Amino acid sequence: MVDTDDLDREELTKFINETQEKIGKFASILEKFGLDIITKMGQTNLKITMLTDKINELSKATIEIKSLTPQLKNVIENQKILEAELDLIRSLIQRSEISLLSRETKSEEVDRDISATDKKESIIEQFNILKNEIDDIEDPEIVIEQLENIKEDIFIFKGGHRILYEISQFGKILIGLEDISDDIKHSLKEKIVFWINKL
Repeated sequence: MVDTDDLDREELTKFINETQEKIGKFASILEKFGLDIITKMGQTNLKITMLTDKINELSKATIEIKSLTPQLKNVIENQKILEAELDLIRSLIQRSEISLLSRETKSEEVDRDISATDKKESIIEQFNILKNEIDDIEDPEIVIEQLENIKEDIFIFKGGHRILYEISQFGKILIGLEDISDDIKHSLKEKIVFWINKL
């Protein structure tokens, strides 16, 4: 008959061995899990570093773009002025083609040369007439036509000027209006004073 103590010892030994084996496997799993976590954390840190670098680069690029904004505004403003002057040149070419024949026939009869001072005085006089008569004008087309004539004279006199663009912009405000409001009339008077001083 087998001794009970021996059986208990065997079972206990077997149990201890199995437990140690399970603990070993569990420790191995924990070790592998820990290594995976460390690896993942390292990869995450690397990605965070890369993203931080990219954010810094983007921030620098944004600052550079913001610093270019004033220059870009100047370019756009100059482009608008050039467009207005090109429109005026086109208008002058079209009108000159129409009036070319009549000028050639009249050139023999009329031999007159207007000096720069006379031309400037003529432009100022046109501005002053428009300023004085604007309160009685209701039809925007009349003002637009007068502004176009003044623009042509300024272009001939100066060969190009910043106020040509401003006059064009004011003319665009009037296009499509049925009548001219008091605010617009007042604004035009102020602009005329400003334009005369700019000449």
